[in-house]
Amino acid sequence: MDTGLIAGSVDSLEDTRKMADELKISFPLAYGLNAKEISSKTGCFYEGEKGYLQPSGFVINPDGKIMNAVYATMAMGRLGAKDCIGLISYLRKT
Repeated sequence: MDTGLIAGSVDSLEDTRKMADELKISFPLAYGLNAKEISSKTGCFYEGEKGYLQPSGFVINPDGKIMNAVYATMAMGRLGAKDCIGLISYLRKT
């Protein structure tokens, strides 16, 4: 079974491409997302005064069920690669 990664951003296509180039990101990046709408659909923290989302991460199984979610209210509190790999390995065994 394949495992994939995708990231989303409220940034413009130009800014998203610039970030991807600077960070050498090779996985798909969605861009131009509506922060308020994403917040209402996912429960992630929306900073209304500044109009941006705080980091949120999800591990979703092939059936679309959220297996793990991490929400932050500031720059700390993100899903790490090792945590995701460990959880996915565990879920595949069970």
